[in-house]
This record gives sequence, C-alpha cells and structure tokens, in this order.
Amino acid sequence: MSSTALDAGAGVTPPRRASGTPSSSLLGAAADDGTHHIETPTTNRWRTPKMSIRKLIRDVPDFPKPGILFKDFTPVLADGEAFAAVTHALSGMARVHGANHVLGIESRGFILGTPVAHALALPFSPVRKPGKLPRAVRSVEYELEYGTDTLEIHSEDIGPDDRVVIVDDLLATGGTAEAACRLAEACGAEVVAVLVMIELTALGGAARLAPRHVYSLVKY
Repeated sequence: MSSTALDAGAGVTPPRRASGTPSSSLLGAAADDGTHHIETPTTNRWRTPKMSIRKLIRDVPDFPKPGILFKDFTPVLADGEAFAAVTHALSGMARVHGANHVLGIESRGFILGTPVAHALALPFSPVRKPGKLPRAVRSVEYELEYGTDTLEIHSEDIGPDDRVVIVDDLLATGGTAEAACRLAEACGAEVVAVLVMIELTALGGAARLAPRHVYSLVKY
C-alpha cells in the first residue's frame, strides 16, 4: 500500500467509511512547490490559518555520521502552533481508524505519540530498546544493515482487544516500524495504522509495511 500525506488541520472527528479507509477530507495534497501546507481551524485554538511544516524541518548534513542528511524536526516542536497542528492531524487519523491504543517507537516516537494519546484520551505504551522496561516484556528481533537489534514492550500492555496506531517521527526503510508492527501483532493486537511526521519515499518503507496503512505529514 502506498502511504498518504495528511492534511494536518483536518477533522479530529471525521466521518468513517464502511471500508475503514479515511475520509478524503483528511487527505491533503502538496502545493505546486512541493510544500505540504497544513490548514488549521479558524478558531482561537490556532491563530495561524496556514503554516508549512516542511519549512520548519531542517536538514543537518553529516549527522549522526558522515554521509547522512539528518531531518531535524525539533523546530516543529519549538513552534507551538505547528506542534498543535501536527498532533491534531495524527490524532485525527488515529480516530478515523478506530484506534484504542497508541504505541510510540523509541525515542522520538514518544514525543509525537504521547500528545496523540492525550488528545484522544487513549492509553500510550512505549516500544523500547532492550533493558529499558522494568516489567515482563515481549520482544522481537529485527535485521539492521549490519547485525540485528531488538524492540520490547510490556507484555501486559496490549492484547487481542486492542487496535493500535504506531507513531514515529520518520519512516525510512521501515525496518524499525515493521518490527514494532510485528511486536504488536505478536501480542494479539491489530495495527490499524502507522503514523509519521516525515517519510523518505525513495527508501520504500511504506511498501515494506504493506498492507498496513501508512500516513505521513511530509514526504521527501
């Protein structure tokens, strides 16, 4: 399944189609210049009617190591209106898919996932690297370019009654997100969507996660 760019100001209470796919009112299109604009409600909640999340994201060359162009989304967090609009968009998509639990991938997924859970009054569970969670855990191992890594979740946090959304800051090759999906599914939960702020489309992460739904705010 191809991923979809979101209109981050679109409804927190959108209509749901019988197929379970999101209403078209939630799906935004990029502007002619490639910038994805976020329409915010004309209420006191956000005073700025339009903002560009893409323009806030900064490119940092050679970080964390030479040859990597790092997408720094912290300026979005530093802009209260932008952060609110991002939370509004992601929580709207979680709602349209009928999610009842939010998972965030270590560690930037915690930053975006917890406000989504808060906005919808849903439980939040962290998906962490080994040795970070204090109680009994369920684990999944996944392959990296060189070697393997592991993700864990508290085994009692989710189960067969849960419809989860998995939140992270960025989708690249999709290896970590796929591992988080497999971890949730191993617990018996249904992954109804993967939600990210940034997607690097050339790396094929959305295709790797198919047939799960993938939504991103900004595509490169």
